Amino acid sequence: MMYGLYNDYGWGMGWFGGSIMMIIFWALFIALIVWVVREVGGKHSRSGSQAIDILKERYAKGEISKEEFESKKKDLLT
Repeated sequence: MMYGLYNDYGWGMGWFGGSIMMIIFWALFIALIVWVVREVGGKHSRSGSQAIDILKERYAKGEISKEEFESKKKDLLT
């Protein structure tokens, strides 16, 4: 005999809600993957940008010549 959402064994909607928990699990898993990809990709592009900023600062202070600046900039961008 069935009692609403519950069967004779008292498990209710199954293991932690069955399909609802599966949807939540996959949503969290996908969110984790997206976060990891953004973190790894973001750090790579930030470090290149930071290096160019330092190079521009050194050139502005007169620590390096224009030729050195152009050469190092070319190396950083390739």
